[in-house]
Amino acid sequence: MLYYRQLGELPQKRHTIFNKEDGSLFREQVMGTRGFSGTQSILYHHGMPTEVVKVGRSMPFLIEYEENPTLKHRHFLTRKIQKSGDAIQARQYLLGNEDVLIGIGIVTVSMDNFYRNGDGDELLFIQYGSGTLETMYGTLSYRSGDYLIIPIGTVYRICPNESEVTKMLVIETTSQITTPKRYRNEYGQLLEHSPFCERDIRGPECLITKVKNGEFEILTKSRGAIHSHIMAHHPFDVVGWDGYLYPWAFNIEDFEPITGRIHQPPPVHQTFEGHNFVVCSFVPRLFDYHPQSIPAPYYHSNVNSDELLYYVKGNFMSRKGIQEGSITLHPSGIPHGPHPGKIESSIGKKETTELAVMIDTFHPLRVVKNACEWEDPQYMYTWYEKSE
Repeated sequence: MLYYRQLGELPQKRHTIFNKEDGSLFREQVMGTRGFSGTQSILYHHGMPTEVVKVGRSMPFLIEYEENPTLKHRHFLTRKIQKSGDAIQARQYLLGNEDVLIGIGIVTVSMDNFYRNGDGDELLFIQYGSGTLETMYGTLSYRSGDYLIIPIGTVYRICPNESEVTKMLVIETTSQITTPKRYRNEYGQLLEHSPFCERDIRGPECLITKVKNGEFEILTKSRGAIHSHIMAHHPFDVVGWDGYLYPWAFNIEDFEPITGRIHQPPPVHQTFEGHNFVVCSFVPRLFDYHPQSIPAPYYHSNVNSDELLYYVKGNFMSRKGIQEGSITLHPSGIPHGPHPGKIESSIGKKETTELAVMIDTFHPLRVVKNACEWEDPQYMYTWYEKSE
């Protein structure tokens, strides 16, 4: 849960008269979750947010997954992805289930239209690049290492800086993304042992109200399709808003790792959670300081979850053959762990420079059919050492 924020002009009381200079009313919009019992914000528009002049095309949004896949560890080389475009067109999906959809976006141009996800929150991790996330709540600049959290129903567009490519890990959900419950007190405040705090969270930086009439297209993802609605005015016509629901950013560099005398389990790296999944941040950190500690992780079985790792940069100490931008999937049902020799070579080392994002899902992930174009088919056998 985030803290209260406000930007722009507001009436003294909610749901009361709020006049423009000409005497007409600003239009109040409540953006809320879980009916009216979850987090919410109230926005005040120059025009009606319902003022649609044309309902356009609806394009089916269907993800085709592999049928009867073999249970094995997988490795996808996202450097091989060639498709690029704006932040929506460029999305290439690799894995998903009923709770999350995971892909890569190589963003080279700004969006001409606007977009909102009507199914759930989105989390965009910026591997590299910089630019601006423009939303109905205001603008938010982004840079390499940023997690961008965009709440359900938020109208937005992404504008990369000129002559600069943005590569992002895309996580589309069917739920709300929050900070881990165990790091919050009963009032929602992040506790002293949390690996980050409210000072590290950035909300919209400024509210630029755009009062323009014309035709503005909003694409809405909902109910298995992308729907087009043409508005009669600019969707960023908000003069003010307040509340607890808004887009925000957190940079992975601000995650303070939790370490110990012996190897700590993956939950210490948790950064976010949603329904049936968690997101973790592996960052540069000092290794375990017990005199006989083994810094490399132990072999383990994901009994109740699938583990996906997105390798951002650095040398991931327990793996061989991994590139920046690699995605590995270690499914539940079979064990996984360090590659041969990595346990021994980790002994005595003092620190790691790895940077990676991990997604653990509590329902099995399915592989998108065309993801095999970017797969290393030998990955399952990289633990096998042939005898001389």
